[in-house]
Amino acid sequence: MDGQLDVLVIGAGPTGLACAIEATRSNFSVLVVEKGCLVNSIFSYPPGMTFFTTRERLEIGDIPFPSINVKPTRAEALEYYRGVAEFYHVPVHFQERVAGVVGSDGNFEIHASTSDGDQKCYRTRKVIIATGYYDIPNLMGVPGEDLPKVSHYYGEAHAFYQRKVAVIGGANSAAIAALDLFRHGAEVTLIHWEPELSRHIKYWIRPDIENRIKEGSIRACMETTVKEITQGAVWVESAQGGRTRIENDYVFALTGYHPDFEFLRRVGIEIDPKTSRPNCDPKTRESNVPGVYLAGVVISGRHTNEIFIENGRFHGKQIVTDIQKHLGGLAPKPEEEVKAEPLD
Repeated sequence: MDGQLDVLVIGAGPTGLACAIEATRSNFSVLVVEKGCLVNSIFSYPPGMTFFTTRERLEIGDIPFPSINVKPTRAEALEYYRGVAEFYHVPVHFQERVAGVVGSDGNFEIHASTSDGDQKCYRTRKVIIATGYYDIPNLMGVPGEDLPKVSHYYGEAHAFYQRKVAVIGGANSAAIAALDLFRHGAEVTLIHWEPELSRHIKYWIRPDIENRIKEGSIRACMETTVKEITQGAVWVESAQGGRTRIENDYVFALTGYHPDFEFLRRVGIEIDPKTSRPNCDPKTRESNVPGVYLAGVVISGRHTNEIFIENGRFHGKQIVTDIQKHLGGLAPKPEEEVKAEPLD
């Protein structure tokens, strides 16, 4: 092998793994490059999280998901995807962040840096970008948002017992966090810029959060925007006008996330200025850059509630079917690990 891959996948989430598996099944040499760990976004979820969807909708590679629960837990999902990666011997280079993609269809160079600062370069014929969206939160752009007490990711509630906690947002993540914090002894204030909670809140969560608000167990500030965060308070403004100071120890700004648009632009992919959707053929998933494909939620722009594991997992088959038309049956078997070439 001359060191050139057939397919390089950026991102080792469920969608990226599904793409790599389809490429392997088609006898293409493939490598996955991942900046974190396997299914890094799922690993970042709260430890006690349960998926909203059922186990069969999370399956990839035709491997059954052997969960004892109809809706699997985070721990079960981590174990499942480890098992799938082992079964298919998916080659993944972890802790490598891709900085750029240069070259042209059939002859790309992927430049990456390791967590140790080493620079690497891979050569590949085709590129699949499956980088997800969970790494980049939607910032409010207010003073104090960068304080250590502010987080855009919720983990566990225990550390916030008898502390004043503000949860900003009105969708599932915010509702779940507010309820969990309340049940672990935190004094919770839920702040949302809309007059009502999101219509997308799951049917088994909505009555719980609404009843806790109604009885006063959770304070809700609706039609309210955050204007400033200080060390001991959150300053908000209601739709009726006038600022209010809310005493506060910690803030969870669960305002959603979005794909890395800047990375896509550096690759040369066009982004719609209104929707932030990348230019992508819905049939093949090929972008406007020939030979560069998009898979998973990265194709949805800011409409990240349209693509999930349950539908993004099928993108790999679409993509590899199109790649087969270009590379045919000439792809060599992946019999050896492809080494990165050192950069000069």
